[in-house]
Amino acid sequence: MLPATFKLCAGISYRHMRNMTGLRKNAMVAIHHELNMLAGPNPSSWISHVRRRSSLLSSRIEEEQGYNEVEMSYVKQGEEALQKSISILGDQDGWTTEIIAANGDKVLSKVLPDVGKVFKLEVLLDQRSDNLYVELVGNMEQMGDWNPNVKEVKILQKIGQETMVTHEVSGPTPGNVVGPRDFVSVRCAKRRGSTCFLAGMSTQHPTMPEQRGVVRAENGPTCIVMRPSADDPNKTKFTWLLSIDLKGWIPKTIINKVLSQTQVDFANHLRQRMADNSVSMEMAPAC
Repeated sequence: MLPATFKLCAGISYRHMRNMTGLRKNAMVAIHHELNMLAGPNPSSWISHVRRRSSLLSSRIEEEQGYNEVEMSYVKQGEEALQKSISILGDQDGWTTEIIAANGDKVLSKVLPDVGKVFKLEVLLDQRSDNLYVELVGNMEQMGDWNPNVKEVKILQKIGQETMVTHEVSGPTPGNVVGPRDFVSVRCAKRRGSTCFLAGMSTQHPTMPEQRGVVRAENGPTCIVMRPSADDPNKTKFTWLLSIDLKGWIPKTIINKVLSQTQVDFANHLRQRMADNSVSMEMAPAC
């Protein structure tokens, strides 16, 4: 019964069937019914993952209304980046340690077919997930102010509340080991319960062709996942999946070192940014 249910849900991906309101409703009711029957009193972790994916599917159906074909293509790309990232992060096997910092920050890596080498940063931040989400999503264009590895982030287009197309320019690396790079990315920002996601992958946008003197690199799937620590809800378990093709003739040993160190540096810069924000709020005059 479950495969038939997923076929019903998959059917709504066709344009002529998306307009059939009854079919959309039946699809979501059916999949939740099947998941409840499979779950029993103690649902397994994979059931939880599928439930979250069905929630994302429901959100996608709602968001499709009113978007033109180009906008919908960006929405679907963002959703694809998120789903691929969830799948990669859900597989705990095969990860190799790249860096373990003195404060416990950790970078792992693994090689995936059709993707290549991916990196995973795992840290615990002394900040609430909501505050981090506001900084990384709401204040995205300010990232160049506090992260020296990023020169500029510009939002080229927003599609609804959860999808945007951005242009990022990398900052200089020590010794200029890696020259100027830029990225055009579609980003999917979602909040599901207490967990926050910021996923992305490379795309194209008519307002941002390749720039002279800058190598257009590619990324994705990438994803930041933030959820409250089980021990302290005022702290956040922060995971960042990174997959980048820097292009150019750069030895893999250098790329691996640069990318893993970039993740560790990012965590430290983010900590400092959030600490500075807290100080600014404490010093702000009362209304």
